Amino acid sequence: MIRIGLAGWGDHPSLYRHARQARGKLAEYGGWFDIVEVDASFYAIQPERVTAKWTSETPDGFGFIVKAYQGMTGHARGGAPHEDTAAMFAAFRASIEPMRAAGKLLAVLFQYPPWFDCTREHVDKLREARARMDGIPCALEFRNRTWFEGGMRERTLAFMKREGWIHSVCDETQAGEGSIPIVEEATDGGLTIVRFHGRNAAGWNAGGPGWRDVRYLYRYSEAELAEWARRLERLEAQSETVCVIFNNNSGGDAADNALQLMRMLGQRPPRGSFDPPAEPEQMDLFDL
Repeated sequence: MIRIGLAGWGDHPSLYRHARQARGKLAEYGGWFDIVEVDASFYAIQPERVTAKWTSETPDGFGFIVKAYQGMTGHARGGAPHEDTAAMFAAFRASIEPMRAAGKLLAVLFQYPPWFDCTREHVDKLREARARMDGIPCALEFRNRTWFEGGMRERTLAFMKREGWIHSVCDETQAGEGSIPIVEEATDGGLTIVRFHGRNAAGWNAGGPGWRDVRYLYRYSEAELAEWARRLERLEAQSETVCVIFNNNSGGDAADNALQLMRMLGQRPPRGSFDPPAEPEQMDLFDL
């Protein structure tokens, strides 16, 4: 099974008739896609009441991929607002419990930073993180290519299989050590995740204010998606479910590319139509 969705549900105006209206977007999103990646959890561990609300706003069969909090992956260099590492992981586990209890938690995504290279120290950190998340499906995505270079590719994949990590396969531009090649291999027989980050070579390593908007500004071509359609079918042969997340949000391209790929694969949105909902008829206040 191949399931397609987006990173976040708020920044895709082409999906919604009332783009400025924040309320109700997740429920409307569920008519277009049956999975979503939660990015807010990376910046702050969300209160249980919030994740419970998100869970209740989505239909049966909907799935969440929740990004691990930045303190859990070493992004928060200034420290994390928790007593210790154990307390931080416990708080995160509690936050996702409503999704897990409802059967809507597909995986927690651990995306490590570009400076997290292939060393024994970092292998130990991966083991520790996996142990703290025991019983919860966890996906692993690297941002440093040393994990897959110099003869390490097969050893890294074998480690992920042995330790119970779901592979998050990346599509992104190749722009130095901080970008990952496409590694077309599943490490879990139940689930594989594929994340489309775009191929903006000129903007991938751009710094300064708004660097994220520059990095993910990219629209995939028909030919690029057609190539990936074949890759996804090969991954589907290795893993029961392949979840595809489009993260090229900067220019509003993610939703369009996701729907384009769905058409290629012969899929339809959950509500059965690629057409946006019709505008409701306005009542004529002067009709008697």
